[in-house]
Amino acid sequence: MDVRAQLATTFHLDKCIGCHTCSLACNNLWTSRPGTEYMWWNNVETKPGTGYPTLWEDQTKYRGGWELKGNSLRPRFGGRLGMLSNLFFNPYLPTMDDYYEPWTYQYGHLFTAPQGPDQPTAKPVSQVTGKYIDIEAGPNWDDDLGGSSVYARNDINLAQLTEAEQQALFRLEQMVFFYIPRICNHCLNPGCVSVCPSGAIYKRAEDGIVLVSQEKCRGWRFCVSGCPYKKTYYNWQTGKSEKCILCYPRMETGQAPACFHSCVGRIRYAGVLLYDAARIEEIAMTPQSELVAAQRRIILNPADPAVIAAARKNGLDDEWLGAARNSPIYKFVKEWELALPLHAEFRTLPMLFYIPPLLPVAASTKNGNYNLADGEFFGNIENSRIPIKYMASLFSAGNEEIIKSVLRKLWAVRSYQQASRVGNIDQSRAAAQLTEAGCTAEDAEQISRLTALPRVSDRYVLPPYHREEAIEQLTGDTQQHKYQVGFGYSAPPRRGP
Repeated sequence: MDVRAQLATTFHLDKCIGCHTCSLACNNLWTSRPGTEYMWWNNVETKPGTGYPTLWEDQTKYRGGWELKGNSLRPRFGGRLGMLSNLFFNPYLPTMDDYYEPWTYQYGHLFTAPQGPDQPTAKPVSQVTGKYIDIEAGPNWDDDLGGSSVYARNDINLAQLTEAEQQALFRLEQMVFFYIPRICNHCLNPGCVSVCPSGAIYKRAEDGIVLVSQEKCRGWRFCVSGCPYKKTYYNWQTGKSEKCILCYPRMETGQAPACFHSCVGRIRYAGVLLYDAARIEEIAMTPQSELVAAQRRIILNPADPAVIAAARKNGLDDEWLGAARNSPIYKFVKEWELALPLHAEFRTLPMLFYIPPLLPVAASTKNGNYNLADGEFFGNIENSRIPIKYMASLFSAGNEEIIKSVLRKLWAVRSYQQASRVGNIDQSRAAAQLTEAGCTAEDAEQISRLTALPRVSDRYVLPPYHREEAIEQLTGDTQQHKYQVGFGYSAPPRRGP
């Protein structure tokens, strides 16, 4: 058993309001430089929708992630010969049209325009060519367009639905959508790492964060194709690839990533998971319908004495083990089995998990009244406006039973809280729902508190890195790595390696 630590995250989609504050926080901190104008390490998509870049989920187009070839697991992009043949021309890269042509506005014209009868305007100008453009797309261009014929109806996940189900989904009075915020998943089996010819992308041993070495990167851009989530980008100014770094400089000082810290809906959770690195290939080769359950199995119980002993053997100290025991991610993913990976069928074993939304139920209007099909005010999961098949395509590799289990448990927790706090549901009925969902009253109370009333310390359980101790073990003198700051007088200022 090769026990390692992984910083993992959970997003609760029932609480996302689609305000894009997270995207702007990330953009202001990391991607406000030349060459990064089109990059959104954090973006928020409307579902149903085609996403950003357009149709990123269609791996017949982009060849990202992994696939089973007989008894072996191979990058969908191809083997070494395939990569060599595409070394100078990669046909599976997103184009600028798949993203969007970044633009700014000619603000100076507002001040320098000659006097005239009309109010001057700031025309949009391409940040690539510097010429005037007609804006046709953007990173959240399909925002809130849940029933659009251009975006929502082209969602690849709708392929699992019958024509009748699709038509019902887009009826005007039943139209519904929800938001999916996306960052790099920092996968256990990352596709971007596997296809990088220069070995520039690597997974940090201490916390599992996936990074790109700017010194080693040669700009081949295979990582862009290899990532099925399209969360690796090419900086046209530097000729290097870049991606979400999970704000590791903040994490190392005990602060949550910028997108987490700024989240208005408080949908984001971060913590440590322990996993068995020796089983990654075995788990990634599991049949598609069993991938979610297999990914849960690779996550280890941080209270198990055998796991603790193996973790200590690999260098994990008591503070990291304590953080793993208190991790909200472990509770959501393993203990309560509420959080699910996005597109597990890509076989990258993503470490960003989503709690599916409890969407409004299907109903109809008659004589001016809003009538539910089963006569109950909150309906049931079978009457959700988003079909179970659609949710399964997103979060459980097509396994509908997993989605039903999660929604049933979320429904039972809501009924339990209504019965205990509002009294509009009978206590015996709420208890029966909990039993059916395989949930205890104690679990329901904990789920409710961590969902609706969490403190910052509950949402972000981040262990200290103690960089100074590691430096002291290597050099014996932490002052050697402190370096002089400011202007300097007797010696010029210098940077560390």
